[in-house]
Amino acid sequence: MARRVLVIAAVAVCAAIGAGADSSRALAVPRGLDLYVPAPPENPITTAKLALGRRLFFERRLSGDGRTACATCHQPSRAFTDGLPVPIGVHGRSGRRNTPSLLNRAYGRRFFWDGRAATLEEQVTAALEGPTDLDLRAPAAAARIAGDREYVGGFKAAFDEPVSASALVRALATFVRGQLSADSAFDRFVAGNRRALSRPARTGLALFNGKANCWRCHAGPLLTDEGLHNTGVSVGRDLGHFEFTRHPEDRGRFKTPSLRNVAITAPYMHDGSVATLEAVVEFYDRGGQRNPNLDTQIQPLRLSQEERAALIAFLRSLTGSAFR
Repeated sequence: MARRVLVIAAVAVCAAIGAGADSSRALAVPRGLDLYVPAPPENPITTAKLALGRRLFFERRLSGDGRTACATCHQPSRAFTDGLPVPIGVHGRSGRRNTPSLLNRAYGRRFFWDGRAATLEEQVTAALEGPTDLDLRAPAAAARIAGDREYVGGFKAAFDEPVSASALVRALATFVRGQLSADSAFDRFVAGNRRALSRPARTGLALFNGKANCWRCHAGPLLTDEGLHNTGVSVGRDLGHFEFTRHPEDRGRFKTPSLRNVAITAPYMHDGSVATLEAVVEFYDRGGQRNPNLDTQIQPLRLSQEERAALIAFLRSLTGSAFR
C-alpha cells in the first residue's frame, strides 16, 4: 500500500516535466508538486501580477473597517492560517469556520470548506465581500486605491489597464496561485532519498496507506482528493455543502484539506475544534462521530499508541518549503 502513494506521487511529478505553461514560468515550483501550475487563460500568471497581488494581499484599505487585510487571517508565517479556531475579521467579527491554508491552492478544484466556489477568482470575490472577512465589494475596494499612484503603475504593469474591480480580483487570485510549498522530507523520500524519513515516519507512511486508510481521502501530490466528506465533526451545528446545494446527502460534508504543512496549521477541522495532531488521530481512531451521513470510509481504526505516534511522525514529515 505504501508503494501506491509513492508511485502516484512520482508519476505525477514525472508527467509534469516538460509539460510547462507560459503562466508557470514566473514561478519556482518546489519538488513534489506538478510543474504545470494551472491558471485560467484569461488570467495567466506573470511576475507583475504576482507583485501587485502580494501588495494587495496586505492592503488594509480593501476592508470595510480599513484595518483588516487578507493577511490578517492568512498569515504567511503560519502557512497562511491564523492559529485560531475561527478567524477574527473585519470589525472584530468572528467567522464560522477555521481559516484554511492558501498554500498550493493553484491546484485546487473547489474552494471554501463547503466547496461553494469553483475558481480562485470566485473565492477572492467572496472573501472581499464576506461580512466576517473584508466586507467590501470589489468595485468599492478598487475605488479606494484608484488614486494611489503606485497602484496605478502596478495595475498598468500587470494588466495594461487602470485600477478596476476585475483586475484587483485577478491580481489577488494570481498571488494565491503563486504560494507553493513542498520539498518536504516526504517529497525527498519519494525522490529517492531513503534517509529523508525517520523510521517512525516510514512506519507512519505504511499505516497512512494501510491500516489507517488515510489515503482514501488524502491522496495525490496535494494529499487531498478535493472531495467533500462527512467525517462526523460538529454534527448538526454546521450543515456544510448542504447550505450550498440543499441536497440532503450533503449535510455535514466538507472539503478534504491538504495535509501538506499540517503540523503548523493547528487547530484542525472545519470548525477549529481539535487542537492537536494527536487529538485528530484519536478522533479518527475512534471512527469519528456517528451520524446518518457519516462517510462509509470512516470506521474505528484500533491503532496502538505506537501506531498513533508513528502516524503523527509521518504527518510532521509533510512540512514543506518556506512560506512567503
